[in-house]
Amino acid sequence: MNVSRWLKNRWEPLTNPQSSASREFTPIAVILGLLIGCLLCFTNLYFGLQTGFISMMSLQSALIGFLISRMLPNPLSAQEIIVVQTTAVATGTMPLAAGFVGILPALGLLDEERDGSPPIHLTWIAAAGWSFAVAFFGVFMSPPIRKQVIIEEQLAFPSGTATAHLISVLHKLPPPETGLRRRPGYERIDDEEVPEPSSAVIDQEEVALVVHEQEVVQNTGWQTLLWSFASSGIMTLSAYFFPVIFSIPLFGNHLAKEWLWTFTPSLSYVGQGIIMGYPITLSMNLGMFVGWGILSPLSKHLGWAPGPVGSMTDGARGWILWTSLAIMCADSLVSLLPVVFGYVKEVIGTNLGGSSYSDFKEDNECETADRLVPQSWVLIGWSISVILGTFLVWIVFGHEGIKPWATFLGFVLGGMLSILAVRALGETDINPVSGLGKISQLFFAWIQPGNIVANIIAGGVAEAGAQQAGDLMQDLKTGHLCHASPRAQFYGQLIGSAFSILVTTTAYTLYNRAYDIPGPSFPAPTAYVWLSLARLLRDGKLPEQSGVFMLAFAIVFGAVAAFKTYASRRYLWYAKWIPSGVAFAIGFLNTPSFSIARLIGGVIDHVYRTRFAKDKSDIRLIVIASGFVLGEGVTSIVSLILRTFGVGVASCWGCGHGLCGGCPA
Repeated sequence: MNVSRWLKNRWEPLTNPQSSASREFTPIAVILGLLIGCLLCFTNLYFGLQTGFISMMSLQSALIGFLISRMLPNPLSAQEIIVVQTTAVATGTMPLAAGFVGILPALGLLDEERDGSPPIHLTWIAAAGWSFAVAFFGVFMSPPIRKQVIIEEQLAFPSGTATAHLISVLHKLPPPETGLRRRPGYERIDDEEVPEPSSAVIDQEEVALVVHEQEVVQNTGWQTLLWSFASSGIMTLSAYFFPVIFSIPLFGNHLAKEWLWTFTPSLSYVGQGIIMGYPITLSMNLGMFVGWGILSPLSKHLGWAPGPVGSMTDGARGWILWTSLAIMCADSLVSLLPVVFGYVKEVIGTNLGGSSYSDFKEDNECETADRLVPQSWVLIGWSISVILGTFLVWIVFGHEGIKPWATFLGFVLGGMLSILAVRALGETDINPVSGLGKISQLFFAWIQPGNIVANIIAGGVAEAGAQQAGDLMQDLKTGHLCHASPRAQFYGQLIGSAFSILVTTTAYTLYNRAYDIPGPSFPAPTAYVWLSLARLLRDGKLPEQSGVFMLAFAIVFGAVAAFKTYASRRYLWYAKWIPSGVAFAIGFLNTPSFSIARLIGGVIDHVYRTRFAKDKSDIRLIVIASGFVLGEGVTSIVSLILRTFGVGVASCWGCGHGLCGGCPA
């Protein structure tokens, strides 16, 4: 192979962005992104209502877009695939951004006698209006801070960087130059030269490896994706007709019925575990063991939670929820402190004439003005989205729900918190939307005390802004490394968000008609977190003895989060093995059945990476995991249709523990 010719053909579109700018935002790229995004939307809504967990699926969107693209007469370029990915992610994450997996179910749990407001169940029109209100203002937050966090500070954005590497492999491009975050004290020598790509700096063996990996994915990717998709789909459909398949009494019917210890051998949960990785799934299962194996029996036997174990009001599940909430708040707040401190230090240092990141490096912006998002668009778009959003929230929830001035403050606070979300995501690959939403709840407990509806809505606004700003910034990192047009990605995000309003609202309405939400099939655990915190901030009343455990676990995981942040910022090898507080808390929220299957996926990923994978760019296991996740998510649409038309289970054999979805308790 002539390496120089190979590099010239592959590198020129990257070093000369203008040569491909006009071809990036194409109709086929947008349509393909919307189609993939619809699948992700149903998948995320399905799993979000079950477990509270959703995924951006950026890498999976790029992979599926590439595989479909290979079937077209003119395959899409790397930059078009990035538009596909950006559009798909914007469409697929709306269930979380608009609160369909937490905020809206929480409003449906309101009790008029206790909360001063009857349950709020939005019609399709009202839900669409709420979604439109929060769908765009976070998008307009990203372009102004792109240059600071991606160009100037060069924050890592690990998932965005990984997706850029994948796209480079698939399109036979040279590995993207990720760079290092520049810190004060680093100065490049004036005559230091950045070598141009040539046969002298890129080994022929590396080129051959890239080509081989691309050919493997292209030739076997579809077959692998299809069989994993089909396997997961068949298993999901089988579990619909024979519910015990997804509710196996692992330790006998007594522990299953009385203590909720069942096992769900869902291939999708296994796939999620593969994507999440072994350290995160291990943290989740540690939380499951402590919450369901220790604290749940303790609270039951000591009379602190006298009701049925599964009750969220007077049972052990509701009791351990408070400890979970304390862990999440402590972890999120402590993890954000270095980000806040660094940002404040940067601002103060700049205002006082001190040093900032930009003082130690030149302007490295590589895009021309016609490929960037104009500041005037950002200012006008953000203003319109906030004003229109404030009006729509008032129309949907009324003056008694949340006052317009409070909604406006919620948007402003959400905009400020989204900056913290972007920086945290860039440094840790975790978007702390849940913690930021709770910060907003704390603020609104002060400015609008006693109003639980306003408290939940304000938290939802902050969560929406953080989610959308983080999503687009992660995608912009991928685009920067592969020299895609930020303006094309911005268009894709707007179109995906707008289209997802209709898709998500319709999907949620159908699920709400076919199932009880929250209910046995879709417990919507994060809804109880939102509502419980709002009630606590109003009443200050906690279940018996739960305050002691909340304080103890908050202190412990605050210290753990501080140590993990310290280790991560210094790139210490053991940082990833320090337990994640958020993952640990999710182990409390979900019953054991959800966590065990994810641990299996995490173990599979660890064994494959350490013993069988040829190198870090090996993505074949990710292809399988993607098929598993999408298979169950898409098949859930079939199950929804069957349930809507009254087609029930075929047999309740083995469901003596009463925990099978679709079978009488």
